[in-house]
Amino acid sequence: MKKYQELIEGRIFIGGADDFEDVIKEEKIDVSFDLRAESDVTDSLYNRVHSPIVDDEERQDETVKAAIDQVVDAYNKGQNVYFHCQGGSNRTGTVAIGTLLALDKAHSIEEAEELAKAARPKINVKPEMKEVLERLYK
Repeated sequence: MKKYQELIEGRIFIGGADDFEDVIKEEKIDVSFDLRAESDVTDSLYNRVHSPIVDDEERQDETVKAAIDQVVDAYNKGQNVYFHCQGGSNRTGTVAIGTLLALDKAHSIEEAEELAKAARPKINVKPEMKEVLERLYK
């Protein structure tokens, strides 16, 4: 059973840091985005982009927007994408919701959150990250 999930079928995958090796082996991932600010990975054999979002901090608008924009840009270029934080719950969920909104796959934060949770039930976006999404997607 896969520990990572498809947010957009065959194109955008989401999960946790521990799922990285599995998704790279099993899917045709062109680029991965590591959302962990605390990440200690400095070198990778894969196309890995460090796009840090600080967990449990307020006013992460710029870092969240940058991560969403990078995912959407890669998707629009035809690349297969994987993004993750440590456990694949808060930061991953936040970027998943924003990605669905940016790609017009959902028309409200609530709808995007339902779709993201349908893909990955462990998503649990904290209040400070929901506030960021509300400011970005009024």
